[in-house]
Amino acid sequence: MTGPNIVLMIADDMGYGDFGLYSEGRVHTPALDDLASHSLRLTQHYAGSAVCSPSRAALLTGRYQIRTGAVTPQEVLGNDRIAIGESTIADSFKAAGYATGMFGKWHNGALDPRFHPNARGFDEFAGFRGGWADYYRRNLDRNGSLEKSDGRYLTDVLAEEAVDFIQRHRSEPFFLMVTWNAPHSPLQAPEEVTQKYVEAGFDLGIALIYAMIEVMDRGIARIRDSLRSAGVEDDTLLMFTSDNGPAFNHRADQVPDGVSLDGRRFNCGFAGAKGSVYEGGIRVPMIARWENGLPQNTEISDQICFTDWLPTLLSLAGVARVGEKQLDGHDVSTVLKGESPLEQPRRFWQWNGDSPIGTTNAAMRHDNWKLVRPALDIVFATDADSDLARK
Repeated sequence: MTGPNIVLMIADDMGYGDFGLYSEGRVHTPALDDLASHSLRLTQHYAGSAVCSPSRAALLTGRYQIRTGAVTPQEVLGNDRIAIGESTIADSFKAAGYATGMFGKWHNGALDPRFHPNARGFDEFAGFRGGWADYYRRNLDRNGSLEKSDGRYLTDVLAEEAVDFIQRHRSEPFFLMVTWNAPHSPLQAPEEVTQKYVEAGFDLGIALIYAMIEVMDRGIARIRDSLRSAGVEDDTLLMFTSDNGPAFNHRADQVPDGVSLDGRRFNCGFAGAKGSVYEGGIRVPMIARWENGLPQNTEISDQICFTDWLPTLLSLAGVARVGEKQLDGHDVSTVLKGESPLEQPRRFWQWNGDSPIGTTNAAMRHDNWKLVRPALDIVFATDADSDLARK
């Protein structure tokens, strides 16, 4: 095999300030911190959107989310779906003979079997197809069949599924996505981990978020250990990022009684959060380690976006792309190896909130300049107001 195995891990609503190495000591993430010390650290890395479904669609297709059909997370309206005519990165790796698997959150087609991960290039799937799942009480979708919860903490279950996949496919090339639920609501974490943050002075809501991240960090350690024990760690590109910035607001039914709905916390001074195209909503770290193919312990400040990963990973692996639609991403494999482009390509973001109240915000980045259209409410005119609206 000339190219690497690939393990791409994505957190859910994890902000820049939620990573241990960037949190000024607030969050305990020893596995991530150690991985980062042996990895490329991308300091101007951007998600595909300010919210999850569109962001993940950009990553999976290499195309701006507005083209893919996944325009909002509203699964009941079908707005989370990647259109049937789109091809995913898993389609390409599967066609090249890679074993393909996803464990965790899908949210790119929750309510129709045509949009199931198994129909979008993934040989194996275990997780949930909507926007969130209870960490203890849930139905786990395993390749289209539902399994009742056994009471284990969801993050631990996803780590075990990933470890099992690696062990079973250790002798063949594989492409694995681990799409963690943490630290997306509902805010649930083991009490012994949560209590440590409460004793450190954080209110219970933030303590729960940090505890959820710490448990995920333990899962990351298990996955890395499994690569090592399988003898494939140095031949595997191991990556970690987040789908968008931190959620600073929570629904009342997603937090324990008495816990504040305000999830605002340290985020490295960035403006905005999830749902905003300001830096705090779309700028997320990326940590990438491939011992036998990429530099280690190196920071890269070039602008790299979710749309870039499909052409880049295919290039690094020597895999031909499935699909003919125009890509918006760029192959940045030479950038990862230390060659900066003469000019940074222009980047674009847009997301539109749908009913009952529409909102829209968008941004463009070119070199060191960023143009932002702030979030604006879209007022839909009634019939009585239609003449006025046309004026």
